[in-house]
Amino acid sequence: MSTPHLQADPGDYADTVLMPGDPLRARYIAETYLTDVTLVNEVRNMLGFTGSYNGRPVSVQGSGMGIPSIQIYATELIKDFGVSRIVRVGSCGAIQDHIDLGDIVVAISAGTDSPVNRRRLGDRDFPATADYDLLRAVTDEADRRGLRPKVGSVFSADFFYEPEGSDTFAVLERYGFLAVEMEAAGLYGVAAEYGAAALTVATVSDQIKRGEHMSPEERQTSFDDMISLVLDAVT
Repeated sequence: MSTPHLQADPGDYADTVLMPGDPLRARYIAETYLTDVTLVNEVRNMLGFTGSYNGRPVSVQGSGMGIPSIQIYATELIKDFGVSRIVRVGSCGAIQDHIDLGDIVVAISAGTDSPVNRRRLGDRDFPATADYDLLRAVTDEADRRGLRPKVGSVFSADFFYEPEGSDTFAVLERYGFLAVEMEAAGLYGVAAEYGAAALTVATVSDQIKRGEHMSPEERQTSFDDMISLVLDAVT
């Protein structure tokens, strides 16, 4: 049963799906970490794969950039293909001094300047929060590895390029947000609406306060640490 954005058949997606924004990163994850991999979606080149990891079925599906895009794919995965767990694996920009390039951020909650979750609740505030069991699995696995991810709130921004004169980053820093990204709040809203579990885990690719940015090589190595952490945690 295909949908407008996913050409897969029933059973093509595993119960657990990792969602990077970049479909080419979805291909990389599938080809690097999974065995017995099958391409299950290539509509609009938003690639999706299913394979096995530690003997467990796992899927990887690109989500695109921003809340509108991830909401489309997460909704169809959950509602039409029976997916019950989605972990976004992506990048973020740190806005706190104590967070460095390459650190892993686990988003226990997500604020946003998007109106989507207020729309869901009839203009009421919505606490966009992660699933506790997924969060606990990832942080427990991090402990076993001797890693110390930063756990806290992120901000899912509609703007990639903030308007001139914006004080967004200063306000977010003051309220304790760890980092900025573009999808978590929308994913958490979809999961709440359809009764699924969701989590966002992101690698710090940019230190916004200090104007620091990872090189392409550093991104690849650091993202590998995050991907293997999440895969071991969910399987």
